[in-house]
Amino acid sequence: MAFTEKLLTVPPPIEVAGRRIKRYHVTADAAGIAPAVERAAYAMLPKLLPEPDGTPPATFVVLHRGGDDGAYLNAYSWVWDNVLHFRGASAGQPVLGCPDRDPTHFITPSLPWIGCVWELPPILHERDAWVRHMLAPDTPDLDAYLADSLLEGTTGDRT
Repeated sequence: MAFTEKLLTVPPPIEVAGRRIKRYHVTADAAGIAPAVERAAYAMLPKLLPEPDGTPPATFVVLHRGGDDGAYLNAYSWVWDNVLHFRGASAGQPVLGCPDRDPTHFITPSLPWIGCVWELPPILHERDAWVRHMLAPDTPDLDAYLADSLLEGTTGDRT
């Protein structure tokens, strides 16, 4: 099978456990991620977030619906002023330790993986947005950071 890019959408930010969450959804399905999968993923999100450490409580997530039964939620949280904390969850993918093929039955695998090729594009944008709005200005602007998201389109080349 030849490699193809997937669709990337940007739902509005949400707040979970006192953290403001920017969201990216990745899927090959033009209809988007099924509501049941989205609800199950975001119900798991509080378990993926770090304890507060004085850094503005911001996180970005990538929710990816695979081409098979798999669903993946990657949570990247800003900690220690300029460091990304990662924690992920998977559903429907037995090779990752999931107990079944149900894309709404999320677990937290112990693998040290941070994302596949379709899940990585937001990381560079988020790094630059964090510097632009939180580290470079004299006064950090969390609202500006939250408003600065990667544009919707595909997960491919954005030049």
